[in-house]
Amino acid sequence: MIRRHFLALALSTTLLAGGFAPAAQAQMAPSVDQPVTITFYNYNLASAGLGREATLDLIARFEAANPNIKVEPIAAPSNEVLSRVQADMVAGIEVDVAQLVFRDLIYAAEQLGAQPLEDMAGEELAAHAAGFVPNGLALGEVDGKTYGLAYVFSTPVMFINGDLFRAAGLDPATPPRTWDEVKAAGIAIAEKTGKHGFFPGAYGPIDGTFVYQSIVMSNGGGKVRDGNTLTFADKDQADAVAMLRDLMDSGAHARIDVGAHMDTFASGNLGMFLFTSAVLSRFETAAKDNFELGMAPMPSFGDKPTAPTNSGSAIFTFSEDPVKQRASWELMKFLTSDEAYSVITSQIGYLPLRPSTVEDPRYLKDWMAANPKFQANIDQLDRLTPNVAFPGPNYRQVENMMKEAVTEAVFGNGDPREVLKTAQDLAQPLMPQD
Repeated sequence: MIRRHFLALALSTTLLAGGFAPAAQAQMAPSVDQPVTITFYNYNLASAGLGREATLDLIARFEAANPNIKVEPIAAPSNEVLSRVQADMVAGIEVDVAQLVFRDLIYAAEQLGAQPLEDMAGEELAAHAAGFVPNGLALGEVDGKTYGLAYVFSTPVMFINGDLFRAAGLDPATPPRTWDEVKAAGIAIAEKTGKHGFFPGAYGPIDGTFVYQSIVMSNGGGKVRDGNTLTFADKDQADAVAMLRDLMDSGAHARIDVGAHMDTFASGNLGMFLFTSAVLSRFETAAKDNFELGMAPMPSFGDKPTAPTNSGSAIFTFSEDPVKQRASWELMKFLTSDEAYSVITSQIGYLPLRPSTVEDPRYLKDWMAANPKFQANIDQLDRLTPNVAFPGPNYRQVENMMKEAVTEAVFGNGDPREVLKTAQDLAQPLMPQD
């Protein structure tokens, strides 16, 4: 059944079309002296509420500081923005700046013609990156060059329902720090409250793979691929998934619809939820007058250091006109500035790429004092580990096959290691050939 399932997925998934020619290397203009309009494809604009409002605020601030540059915002959901960019390119519509999720990094660099920022901006890139978190630029690198500038991102954090902890005889002030402790707490919550114990945002259609990759890479550092060779079924990687299966079999891991995890936690029916801090504002609203909300760092495998990976997105420029390149670069710099991150972190809940902002009274110091639970996310920045994207035109298909296998390994009845190995064997021919 597993083999038929993955073969059907492989045959039914439409391969991405051939790539666009690499962007022409033009000399970026030194300044923008005349009015110019650039497009900005953005998925936060497609969301209701704080993400959209914060992004519009950022655009307004940028235009006020750069009166010669007008930004034309183009909203598209995160799972559709790449298709919108591709369609507009085919139609001859200029795409200047685009916010794309990290899974699209290699494709944007190798097939869409994203500009390598070292070539376009030169020494300005290094100057701008001073003060970034460790590995900050590496999040958007392909083969040693930066194509995407990390923009809005987070690492996995454990959201805690303090009321369920107390009802289960647990102390929410000392949340689980290891997976063994998560198992014990999850069982206690399930047995003593009748609610769900633990769930990771690692399986659903909107989850991406950052939570799953964080768990895997925290079990010894193994990644889901080594060059063009898939490795997600290797021992350490498979052992991490087997741990999740053990949580499921023990009753600690909730058996719920993989697309209903946020609603389950927001309704007060889940004790521990491992996911992006970008949903913090949503959970704060849901928890108000209903339950005590807490946050903790992601759990570890015993004494092994965790390897929190990045969710979210980077911003890319595809401009070929020298003046529009300069305008695009100025927008990208502003969106990753101290001022911008004071908005992005406080209004949306993403991590600041510049950690000094959390101690600066001009930016996030007061907000951090009022929101101490967010420190759990900040504390993980020094271990930030770049999410691994897949190469080649079939990258989304390969990623989906891996993700489906992880879900089957945890929720199904088969041996989790065999499930992963079957999927890996089926997906490997879709990878680029060395």
